[in-house]
Amino acid sequence: MKKGKIKQLTVCASLAALGVVLLSIGPLIDVLDASLAVLASILCIVAVIEYGKAAPWMVFAVTAVLSLVLMPQNSAALMYLLFFGYYPILKEKLERLPKVLSWVLKELIFNVAMVICIVAIKLLLFPTAAVTVWTYAILAVLCEVVFVLYDVALTRLISFYVYKIRGRFKFGG
Repeated sequence: MKKGKIKQLTVCASLAALGVVLLSIGPLIDVLDASLAVLASILCIVAVIEYGKAAPWMVFAVTAVLSLVLMPQNSAALMYLLFFGYYPILKEKLERLPKVLSWVLKELIFNVAMVICIVAIKLLLFPTAAVTVWTYAILAVLCEVVFVLYDVALTRLISFYVYKIRGRFKFGG
């Protein structure tokens, strides 16, 4: 194996391990579940920027599987698996498209993920809970606002990494 490939594998394994550590904090501090899922997703961004292709998908897959296997009662790991882990990888591809099409596809991906999450939570965790349509509507509106803020913040964070921080690391081959 070439030296560059070994370094890439080592960095990606380290990113995945750090992601598992971040997601494992979820059960300890319940109010930080979404924040920890977002922090773990940032590690996929590093893999996208530094290595591209399959590397970020492997970081995502290893992080998701290990965090779910090691901590099955972990909502941060579920959030990571169902949206936050793969979204930054897709974001890179989507932002190459025209702006309107990019946002339409981003919204579609987010809304499908949100519906899957709500259905899974309803069926698996609270099958007998009575929830009104208004509750779902308010949740959907709030989630849409948060998603747009998340996407814009992610774009700025990526720019900050590329222009201010990236040169300090020696990830190249």
